[in-house]
Amino acid sequence: MEAYKVEQVAKRLNVGRDKIYELIRTGQLKSVKIGKLRRITDQHLADFIASLEDRSRNDQ
Repeated sequence: MEAYKVEQVAKRLNVGRDKIYELIRTGQLKSVKIGKLRRITDQHLADFIASLEDRSRNDQ
């Protein structure tokens, strides 16, 4: 299992770092805290993307 920095996830999703922190703060994107560091696992990212796909299907 991989664990990514907030900046790495922001780059992968082509959004700003602040947007990632907002998603974490609102509970839309899960993360883990290791000491003072925030990390997002590949499973967290996959779950987030799946939730976006579910919302997209429901909007149609």
